Amino acid sequence: MKKPVIKTKIAQSVLAIMIAGGAASSQASTNLRLAHFWPTESMINQEIFEAWAKAVEEESGGEIDVQNFPSDTLTKSNKAYQGAVQGVSDIAITAQGYTAGRFPLTQLVELPGMVNSAEQGSCMVQTLYDQGTIADEYGDSHVLFLFTHGPGILHMKDSSVVTPNDLGGLRVRRPTSVVGGMLEEMGAQPIGMPMPEVYTALQRGVMDGLTTSWEGVKVFGLNDVVTSHTQVPLYTLTFVATMNKRTYERLSPEARAAIDNNSGMMWADVAGNVFDQIDQAGKEDATELGHQINVVSDPQNDPEWSDFMESGVASYLAHLKKIGVENVDSAYSDVLEAKEKCASL
Repeated sequence: MKKPVIKTKIAQSVLAIMIAGGAASSQASTNLRLAHFWPTESMINQEIFEAWAKAVEEESGGEIDVQNFPSDTLTKSNKAYQGAVQGVSDIAITAQGYTAGRFPLTQLVELPGMVNSAEQGSCMVQTLYDQGTIADEYGDSHVLFLFTHGPGILHMKDSSVVTPNDLGGLRVRRPTSVVGGMLEEMGAQPIGMPMPEVYTALQRGVMDGLTTSWEGVKVFGLNDVVTSHTQVPLYTLTFVATMNKRTYERLSPEARAAIDNNSGMMWADVAGNVFDQIDQAGKEDATELGHQINVVSDPQNDPEWSDFMESGVASYLAHLKKIGVENVDSAYSDVLEAKEKCASL
């Protein structure tokens, strides 16, 4: 008569262990691998990505644990977006331009003279996503937030650029094909090169200058190897923080809520603000070093610069239509509306 009692107690104990194990597993942390290319010590990594990770971890009650892989240590920049789609990383933060041709409508924001500050640009690109203008370009991932850096301008090693003619024959790093085309029209020799390689290239005389934001100059220490700057807004870069869809869907409702509550315009604004702060710091460093800073006050109406900027815009729009991208004109109109809406930032 005792054996059934013993079996029942064993069964009850096993059931209790199983229930406890299930409860424990539901409480266990979910590790999310976040990949990006900015340096560990950069303000961008610390005040945007580390801050975002901390906010998500705290709001999830510890269920989410974000493991940060900066400096291209998990996926290279040109494979980062696809790495998130395929699950190499759980979250990727990268520039759309590093995946050539994949985000044609998003990159309308990158056109010459479109963005006056990182906060404005970040507001613009997030608005375009939220209202659906560019959302289809990200259908294979779960977007967290989008942002931009500030205006990309000219930075030269041994020469000073006041007018486009001053670029004749100079080797200049270009970030996008649109900027490359503009530089060619101005007589320069555009060079494609990842930002981490630029310092050494300038130091060795492989090229004469580059186009990037003040933030890029600050983050990559380029004020050490350039001596003059020309403030003319040739472009901006768009960025996306996005997540593997399956990873997001496997999260508990509470963990998904922590992700959702730290997505969208709030973090686009945080990112834009940080980039603008670094822009200011980069410019202040150049001023303290006695660099020459040439300012083109109204480039879109400047007779020497405006034709090249208008040509860059027209060329990109024509290219998109030629390769069959749909809704180019309506998307461009949406971009101009977003620019007005976000103009106060």
